[in-house]
Amino acid sequence: MKRQALFNVGVLLLVLLFILSACGSQKTTVDNDGGTIVIALSREIPTLDPANYRMRECENVIRNIFDGLVTKTHDGKIVPEIAESWEAISDTEWEFKIRKGVTFHNGDPLTADDVVFSFERIIIEGGMEGQTSPRKGLMGPTSGVYKVDDYTVRFTMDEPNPTFLHGVVHQQIIPKAYFEEVGPEGFLKQPIGAGPFKFVSGTLNDQIVLERYDDYYGGSPDIPPVGPPALKRVIFKVIPEPSSAIAALKSGEVNIISGVPADMVPNLEADPNVIVKTVQGTRVYMLEMNNKMPPFDNPKVRQAMNYAIDMDGILEAIYGGNATRLPGALMPYSFGANPNLKPYEYNPEKAKQLLKEAGVTKLQVVIDTEPKRQNVALAMAAMLQEIGIDAQVRNWEWGVLESEIKKGTRQMYMTEWGDSWLDPVGFLNPKFRTNDRANWSHYSNERVDELLTRAERIIDSKIREEIYHEVEEILYEEAPIVFGYTLMEVEASTANVENWQPSMDGRQNMHRVRITN
Repeated sequence: MKRQALFNVGVLLLVLLFILSACGSQKTTVDNDGGTIVIALSREIPTLDPANYRMRECENVIRNIFDGLVTKTHDGKIVPEIAESWEAISDTEWEFKIRKGVTFHNGDPLTADDVVFSFERIIIEGGMEGQTSPRKGLMGPTSGVYKVDDYTVRFTMDEPNPTFLHGVVHQQIIPKAYFEEVGPEGFLKQPIGAGPFKFVSGTLNDQIVLERYDDYYGGSPDIPPVGPPALKRVIFKVIPEPSSAIAALKSGEVNIISGVPADMVPNLEADPNVIVKTVQGTRVYMLEMNNKMPPFDNPKVRQAMNYAIDMDGILEAIYGGNATRLPGALMPYSFGANPNLKPYEYNPEKAKQLLKEAGVTKLQVVIDTEPKRQNVALAMAAMLQEIGIDAQVRNWEWGVLESEIKKGTRQMYMTEWGDSWLDPVGFLNPKFRTNDRANWSHYSNERVDELLTRAERIIDSKIREEIYHEVEEILYEEAPIVFGYTLMEVEASTANVENWQPSMDGRQNMHRVRITN
């Protein structure tokens, strides 16, 4: 009897094990080769040289091939990557300890010599083979970098730089010996980094194929899991048209797309084979006015434009719950944002009164924009027409429009500017300091210039915050732009993409992503 009972228990256990095994076999598993993921790029990229670009899409590809001293989590926290630690030796000197055991894709060890070489190409005037790196501005007053020992480097600055670490996040390390051996052209043909994936093939205007680097050191210990990527291959495919990218996602041709138009979100959310995710964005969208061109050289006219446009109504109609109106120039969650500012109210009568006070009785304007922002521009033009302004909209490719904006030949234009640092140095300085690189409104105010220049060299965050509050008050009163909005970053993937999370800075980090059956 006991023997029969034991037999029955044994059979039962075997059955249970079979059932559990069967259930386990139905769970999604990683392909034998790790799987291939395809990511849509909204535009072609200019280069794979980490020192020679200023484009977010370009950074998406580059930062999967190359790692930097530090990186950011998807929600914007700065964490170690190739560096295992760092400290400020003084207000003008920083020291980094480099992680041992990091190798480049050709097997060479990464040392302080590579870090010094990579940063000298960026911070030295003409250091990029006779040209100055477009990434030099991200490093502020950094004037030198030198080797302390094989795994220690120090950076020196002419002045204190409170945003130094933010700049370091966006600089990646290349192999000195390999670059000097093959030269700039050879490096662009076969770029080698120390990131999770190595370059295999591709062209910048079509697609780029990467493969897992099996000897990858593991990446940031603060962003688990640490180790080589699960994916075998990553393909970045250029698909400029949003509708084409969405169709490719739904058909399974691509696995991840970004910049999903708001009106397409419900359609994608209803698809069981698609996952839609959002994250708070770091890009500001605004209507800029040429402050040097009459009548926009008059602050009253610029204020009138702010009162004339129902920004809340536009955002609700076009973006639903995926947009946040800005009360002033800065995003409300940016460091230095003035909490006392309230958005300009929608008040057409007030707008008419201000135009009258400015002596403007008849006004014709053209809002220049790119096709992707045409719907917002048309809504703004319609509201300007309601207060008697003859407003029209023109579409341009960005390269053409940017050139004309810089020359000062346009009246009003829809633009955007990324601020992944969430620090005014990355937004207020380029946009509103006289003659700075992105001051497309051609705004100029001596007091604002003085404050912005002072704040970018002060370490004390309390003093900096007070300065930026004053700057925002001045900008609010003088209204160099129609204060705009920021959008949630809306991205979507096929349902078989695991461990994927959109980042505030738009980066597609594939190191920890998995493709399942």
